[in-house]
Amino acid sequence: MFPLRDHNPSGRTPYVVYLLMAANILGFLWYSTSFPTDRSLALFYASFATVPREITMGEGSLTLLTSMFIHGGIMHLAGNMLFLWIFGDNMEDEMGHLPFLAFYLICGVGATLAHVWSAPLSMVPLVGASGAIAGVMGGYLLMFPKARVDILIILIIFFRIIPIPAFIMLGLWLAMQFFGGLNADPNLGGVAYWAHAGGFFVGLALTVPLWIIRGGPRFWSRTQGHPPHPETRYSASRIPRVPRRNTPPRSGPWGK
Repeated sequence: MFPLRDHNPSGRTPYVVYLLMAANILGFLWYSTSFPTDRSLALFYASFATVPREITMGEGSLTLLTSMFIHGGIMHLAGNMLFLWIFGDNMEDEMGHLPFLAFYLICGVGATLAHVWSAPLSMVPLVGASGAIAGVMGGYLLMFPKARVDILIILIIFFRIIPIPAFIMLGLWLAMQFFGGLNADPNLGGVAYWAHAGGFFVGLALTVPLWIIRGGPRFWSRTQGHPPHPETRYSASRIPRVPRRNTPPRSGPWGK
């Protein structure tokens, strides 16, 4: 089950989302081609990835930021950028450009600290934007619980794209993180499930003030949880993209 796009158009160009995607993609192209040996690449990760034991010892605090711009492989990068592409534009639209950037970075730091809490003595480096993007998803769930998300279902040779409400897709994703975290040892590396779950709840909590400004429960009741504007309609052959509304963009409550 893979999300492909949502039906929730944004009212402004998501410049920060584009900037974050460019930083991650260009950074990956640089460090994946600049270090000719496994040893040199490992030294790069050791310098800029987050090592939980070092954070526990009060060292390497800058890696809480740098690690979220490093990925372990092309599929790791591609998956994260897809989720940021789908959910990030609407959160940037609601918050404003600079507040969204701050929100993203805080979610990433919070997610990394959640992983450190789960494995404080681990020497396995943590990399990836997953935690920050999980925060974006948590905020999206609060703001647009019934926005439709197109998911691709693959069952052996059966392929189909179906739209489902965001709360189902994101709820299933969050449940997978909890069950994965309960059945995995965070000290051994692999998927940082608790970073994902931690980032999700940090993002949800940080979005509560915005949700209250928009009206809280009244914001939901006006549209029954759907986005407060017409949804995008896609044809079967349409290439996934970030749609924008034709209405003039509104300033976010925390800045433009």
